[in-house]
Amino acid sequence: MASLKDLRNRISSVKSTQKITKAMQMVAAAKLRKAQDAAEAAGPYAERMASVMANLSTSMKESPGASPLLVGTGKDDVHLLVVMTADRGLCGGFNTNIVRKARERITALQGKGKTVKLITIGKKGADQLKRLYGDLIVKRFDLAGGKNVGKGAASEFGAIIREMFEAGEFDVCELISSEFVSVISQKPRAQTLIPAVDAIDESVERPDLGGAVYEYEPDEEEILNVLLPRYVDTIILSALLENAAGEMGARMAAMDNATRNAGELIDKLNLVYNRTRQAKITTELTEIISGAEAL
Repeated sequence: MASLKDLRNRISSVKSTQKITKAMQMVAAAKLRKAQDAAEAAGPYAERMASVMANLSTSMKESPGASPLLVGTGKDDVHLLVVMTADRGLCGGFNTNIVRKARERITALQGKGKTVKLITIGKKGADQLKRLYGDLIVKRFDLAGGKNVGKGAASEFGAIIREMFEAGEFDVCELISSEFVSVISQKPRAQTLIPAVDAIDESVERPDLGGAVYEYEPDEEEILNVLLPRYVDTIILSALLENAAGEMGARMAAMDNATRNAGELIDKLNLVYNRTRQAKITTELTEIISGAEAL
């Protein structure tokens, strides 16, 4: 049985941990509001961009001069998976769920005989994936604790992915990240990034033009060449913002559970401490009474 001193030290230690988890919960709650607002603000722009792209690609996807970024290379041999997680842990199963989704996708593609390459965005995803798929990781990016979440980072990642595509390093690119459903619910998802026509098909229904013919100036091909890179960057930016909001929501929930568990453990330890103290007092009284009777 633990001594009273050991129990006091344990109670003190758990109380200190409880203060830390409570503080982390409050910090995550404060950051969550800002991250959620940013993710929601990016939503309408992404939706309108997808709608415009769907309009343009309806007539261009069958055109011989369509951009490979829109229609792909015509092959399906090499797949690039961009796995987006957080830089930090202590957020429940947030990172693990995304990595599990990536592992399932890797297994499925390799089972079909496809070549798989990985780009990781976020330390936690890279650390978990390198154990089994370290040889598949071609590039790794860290988010500097959430500081590199914004338009600049999205444009940088998008430019690197497009350069790899133009160099013929892959045929299909998929983005695996977390969808922000609510503060307490984040769902891992895989969405096509390149070819963009597949991404458009997944995100928005193609409009029924009703036989109408639109004239564009400059022509559709030139407009698409400008909008396609921006569309890819928009998908990445939206994923970055949703990931940031999901991370904060998951961390807030995880720290709230940790604080509650610490409180329950403190109550149990206090009960054990009081029982041990009472038993010790009873034992000492019994020894005193027994000594007095012996005299």
